[in-house]
Amino acid sequence: MERIKEAIERAKRERVSVPPPPQDAKADASRDGGGRAAEDPDSRPKDSSLRSVKYQQTKVVELDMEHLASHRIFAHLKNNPMTAYIDMLRTQVLQKMDEHGWRTLGVTSPTPGSGKSLIAINLAISIARHTQKTALLVDLDLRRPKVAEYLGLDCRVDSLVSALKGKVDISEAMVNPSIRHLVVLPTSRPVANPAEALASKRVANLISDLRERYESRIVIFDLAPLVNTDDALSVVPKMDAVLMVVGNGMSTKREIEESMRHLQSTSLLGVVLNKAETDITPAYY
Repeated sequence: MERIKEAIERAKRERVSVPPPPQDAKADASRDGGGRAAEDPDSRPKDSSLRSVKYQQTKVVELDMEHLASHRIFAHLKNNPMTAYIDMLRTQVLQKMDEHGWRTLGVTSPTPGSGKSLIAINLAISIARHTQKTALLVDLDLRRPKVAEYLGLDCRVDSLVSALKGKVDISEAMVNPSIRHLVVLPTSRPVANPAEALASKRVANLISDLRERYESRIVIFDLAPLVNTDDALSVVPKMDAVLMVVGNGMSTKREIEESMRHLQSTSLLGVVLNKAETDITPAYY
């Protein structure tokens, strides 16, 4: 508790212009032990465009729109034709997760280059912007972390790496990327022996803790590819469900079949075909 109070006081000193949250938000923040002050989902404005949200403890970072566009992050743009595809995926994912009471979702792929990180990021943004859920995006690809790079986050000081080493509290590594109801737990750099790190009790406790903090929160983990390393296999049993992203032309039939066999004992929510060529028309339907 003393650690929580110290973190809150430090956040107040760093952001003196932040008004005090409502009493119920303070209570939620104290129970959470890290992250952000709870918000009433029903109070969100219909136009939930990018904006800064005042959080207790969680750092708020403004995103660069040009940087997001250059890295194909588009789910925050309501008028982008591709947003409709992500929103459809979001609805299908949430329906299945609600049906089974799932709250943690791993996103992986057979091989590198399939676009799994982009799908994970856009899906998390879509969940945060358009539903009564909140979203937490965690970069658990400890071999080749990309979430911070794609979002343009500077996490050289505090990140998941620092938290796993016990240097900072997990709340101090979290970032709100100026999108309402979205928190990101980035990984700043590759980790030595990633499979062993992911199989550790510390990571198991982290996944369990993040899952239980908020009932309305969906936690999305960006994982390593399934072929050639056992990184993802070390951690998927700890998650409620897995979504596999297959890049069009990026994986062979054998690699896809091998990945499916790896996931036989897990709850495979579905497979996303990414990088597919399709005509996007401005028609109403």
